[in-house]
Amino acid sequence: MRLTVLIVDDEPLAREGLRMLLADDPEIAAVQEAKNGREAVQCIREGWPDLVFLDVQMPEMDGFSVVHEIGPDHMPAVVFVTAHDQYAIRAFEINAIDYLRKPVTAERFVHSLDRAKARLRTSEPHHESRQILSLLETIASPRRYLKRVAVQSAGKTSFIGVEDVHWIRAAENYVELHVAQASHLLHVAMNTLEKSLDPDTFVRIHRSLIVNLRRVKEIQPVSHGEYELLLQSGVRLQSGRTYHERVKALITNPF
Repeated sequence: MRLTVLIVDDEPLAREGLRMLLADDPEIAAVQEAKNGREAVQCIREGWPDLVFLDVQMPEMDGFSVVHEIGPDHMPAVVFVTAHDQYAIRAFEINAIDYLRKPVTAERFVHSLDRAKARLRTSEPHHESRQILSLLETIASPRRYLKRVAVQSAGKTSFIGVEDVHWIRAAENYVELHVAQASHLLHVAMNTLEKSLDPDTFVRIHRSLIVNLRRVKEIQPVSHGEYELLLQSGVRLQSGRTYHERVKALITNPF
């Protein structure tokens, strides 16, 4: 399979970086570039590339606008490149749309390119179009996240603002909400609570731990892909190995 690839990004260095990574692949026949959304639309309509690496954040006409202009049903295979927040990243994952997060690593790029090739060989174009439509709808209609919780203590109900929670620990069928020096039990499953929290603020770092990023003072590697997070309160939390990429993303600048 010989592929024509279009790189769309308003940053020259970003385009050059992707071009260099593509140069190592013998299946890439030609690489085109567009420095903005308007050029991207023109290149797609005139050249019809097999695969597009499409930057989401561009001035005037962003990546999503390019998709709208071309139409999801007519869009070539696409890998979104993004420095977006955690909510947008989760939208890509939920809708099974491939993405690269800036800064793009060679390992992640090769994995993404291999997935794109596999899709081009086997998938139905209309299936990916539906996924892209679903993604755009998800991005356009952000979820409303939990703002406060009600906890029971000494026969009375108290309300706690979610932003005041420093960290959360799973406790069988309950979770412990740690607020300053106090803790409260809430009868809810950890997975259920995680889905109700804003991922821009709360990140799961261990199967039993969720942390409020606004309360994190320092992060340092420990060993074997684990990290130690020091909170402003002095509490130290250790991440799990399977959450390595999530924590690593927190200490990587998104540009």
